[in-house]
Amino acid sequence: MSELFEVEKLFEFLKEDLYPEDITSKYFSGYKVRAVIRSKNKEDFILAGMKFVIPFLERLGLKVIEYLKDGEVVRNGQTIAVYEGESYTVLASERVVLNLLSRLSGIATATRKMVELARNVNPNVIIAGTRKTTPGLRIFEKYAIEVGGGDPHRFNLSDAILIKDNHIRIAGSVEDALKAIKGKVPFTKKVEIEVETFEDALKAYKSGCVDIILLDNMSPEEVSKVVKELKGKVLLEASGGITPENVIEYAKTGVDIISSGYLTHSVKSVDISLDVYRI
Repeated sequence: MSELFEVEKLFEFLKEDLYPEDITSKYFSGYKVRAVIRSKNKEDFILAGMKFVIPFLERLGLKVIEYLKDGEVVRNGQTIAVYEGESYTVLASERVVLNLLSRLSGIATATRKMVELARNVNPNVIIAGTRKTTPGLRIFEKYAIEVGGGDPHRFNLSDAILIKDNHIRIAGSVEDALKAIKGKVPFTKKVEIEVETFEDALKAYKSGCVDIILLDNMSPEEVSKVVKELKGKVLLEASGGITPENVIEYAKTGVDIISSGYLTHSVKSVDISLDVYRI
């Protein structure tokens, strides 16, 4: 059922690009055409976004002939999808389709790389996203992380209790922040707190009311110290400035979860194109 809402979002994106009309393509309307989406990316990538694009194309009245599935490896020059229909519709929807596939495939590819790097040294580590997503695209970008083998983390602020640095500043201390929520959290919600020192990690654990401790902007050496003390007693998450360049060092600490905003705010979109042929 959720896919219905996600496809509706694509129509919002289309309206942004199309409304009130495509003043160029209207002079080339009324023809039956075949559209072919191909990779122009020099490196292989992980495809993501077809879950949304295919029903979107079909809702537009276009006939999808063939397509690759999300999670497949795409090579340079490889055909990703072929569909047919009226020329104006194909041309007017081109940029929405390509932008979404390019962006989501870039995220899925970056996620897969980080998962492979980290699990080579820590087979059980979870690579997760963050809420540092593009406004309006969160549900799509989180999906792309999952396609790449990662965990989406929280989709929004209602998913779990996550006490961050600003909450702690308002409360006054880690202990006071945890006192503010103790005994008040619904049993269905997990409690996580963000700490920046070994000492605060211990205080959070000893409170007895946290499920996850987020080690924020701590060096691999600092994370290792906490892991040695608390591994197996509470879930430990490392976050803050973690990229493909340093993820191995963090994974080596034995931490349970590594979350990275890099996956959604710094990845490069893949290069794909659409060619249209009159038939």
